[in-house]
Amino acid sequence: AVTYSGFLEHLDEPFCINRYGASPGLLKLGKDITLRGLEIGILTMKKGEVARFVFMPNYAYGQMGCPPLIPPNATVMFEVEVLDFLDSAESDAFFKLTAEQQDTLPLQKVLKVADSEREFGNYLYRERSFEPAQERYKRALSILQRSPSSEAEQCQINALKLPVLLNLSLTYLKLECPARALAYGEKALAIDQRNAKALFRCGQACLCMTEYEKAQDFLVRAQRIQPFNEDINNELKKLAR
Repeated sequence: AVTYSGFLEHLDEPFCINRYGASPGLLKLGKDITLRGLEIGILTMKKGEVARFVFMPNYAYGQMGCPPLIPPNATVMFEVEVLDFLDSAESDAFFKLTAEQQDTLPLQKVLKVADSEREFGNYLYRERSFEPAQERYKRALSILQRSPSSEAEQCQINALKLPVLLNLSLTYLKLECPARALAYGEKALAIDQRNAKALFRCGQACLCMTEYEKAQDFLVRAQRIQPFNEDINNELKKLAR
């Protein structure tokens, strides 16, 4: 997620700009950003960093330029700010493989890809893009359907599957789909029946569906585990009203 402005020599007004929105969308290097110098420059930057790059023609628009805005052999300057970034290279490569090829990969690599998809979903959730977020969480969940070869592998899979299920439950609450939120919350409880967050999500979902007895059961169980959790207690007050 970057903002940038491009300038020609001796001109104060930019010839290109992507600062129109308060929160610009994600741009993919090599696909949405193809200017050679800009790709290289962004890869050197940290989150939150602001930089200026001056690109000679062979790192910018070349001998031909880009008429009518960019003259031939133009040197250009870009002001860039990196707001956030996600590394999706391994995930992209994973989904290009066949199902058979995916099954042959080491578990640690599969877990890393699933976690990348979860992080992608988290970014989209923070941007309040709930529909795309749930799609990313579901991609992560699909990766974690792999059959474990041992109990230790199952524990590693479950350790990542649990937060993905909780994220899906929360996202479906935001999408006003409480039945789906409940379903994913119950799947999380199948992994950890004493998970307070999963109990809380299930209680919220039942409350939305006006299933008050079920809501109270889930929320009271959550409160027993975390008696001083403000969110749980507030939801119980809402239920009492």
